[in-house]
Amino acid sequence: MNLKAYLSGGMEFAKDNGAGWRSKLEEWLKDKLNHSAFNPVKASEEFLTTKYPEVDFRAAKSNNFQKHQEIAKEIVMLDSSEIILHSDYVICYYDESAQRGAGTKGELTVAAIFGRPVYLVRGMDPDEIPSWVLGCASEIFADFDSLKSYLTKVYS
Repeated sequence: MNLKAYLSGGMEFAKDNGAGWRSKLEEWLKDKLNHSAFNPVKASEEFLTTKYPEVDFRAAKSNNFQKHQEIAKEIVMLDSSEIILHSDYVICYYDESAQRGAGTKGELTVAAIFGRPVYLVRGMDPDEIPSWVLGCASEIFADFDSLKSYLTKVYS
């Protein structure tokens, strides 16, 4: 069975919207474990260009707040539904960008409620990570190499 990971972490306040680490991990999951991944950076870009090609989503927060909120609600439902209906586990990279935003915390909460394992990779000192986030985590790793070693043992 081809399992599917949801790649959670900062986007709105992240360098490159968090695309860099997600692309590398998505490729590794496919090559090493034959798992697929839901990459919310790619999914959001596709959603926005397909459904709202005329809207600059980030700029709309300042210049068309109602439209921004309307789109944000759709993205929340899209991502949450992906975790609930299609993902077997969640990998979260928790750093300063995730801490500044809210989506990551919401995704981890949804995953925990629906019984999806949450593998948390620390991008900051553990004492700076909110207890709520730690409470949603099934396993916590100091870096991506430790995560990969664990996933290889569990899913090979």
